[in-house]
Amino acid sequence: MSPTSNKEIASSVDPPIPERRRSLRFPFTGSIQAVESKSGARITGRASDLSLGGCYVDSLNPFPVGANAKVRIIRGRESFEADARVVSSQIGMGMGLAFVSAQPSQVQLIQRWVLELSGKLPLRSDMPEKHRPEGADGELKEEHSYVLSELVIALMRKGVLAEEEGKAMLRKLHQ
Repeated sequence: MSPTSNKEIASSVDPPIPERRRSLRFPFTGSIQAVESKSGARITGRASDLSLGGCYVDSLNPFPVGANAKVRIIRGRESFEADARVVSSQIGMGMGLAFVSAQPSQVQLIQRWVLELSGKLPLRSDMPEKHRPEGADGELKEEHSYVLSELVIALMRKGVLAEEEGKAMLRKLHQ
């Protein structure tokens, strides 16, 4: 997961604001399971903003900064597994993870995912359709819930919603 290979992957993509991370991030939606190494605490949530170097995890109860975890990100019928470190954390919102190590086959998988997300490779035919018929295993409802959560979090980050109001909305949404 070297920064140079990420530059090759996304050389034609210019971020709208200065990027302080080593790897360009791409919009992404996937399920994530994370187990904190020290305590064994588990989190299941949504991964977003995927890059070769890490991802963001939407979670009401994120791990603390500096925690190490084993993560599994599920996209369609595939899953990526790696060791990660928490680099940012905000209770009620989520955490930023940096991938620390992964098996070579897992590195190849995330490289392919990033190439697909960047538009440099076509999406695989076995990937689920973005728009599913209503009621398909409750996934449409889950996607709506995710979108609403993202909206509430964005409004909190911009200061439009007070933190208490946003957290209350997120709790109601996820009940």
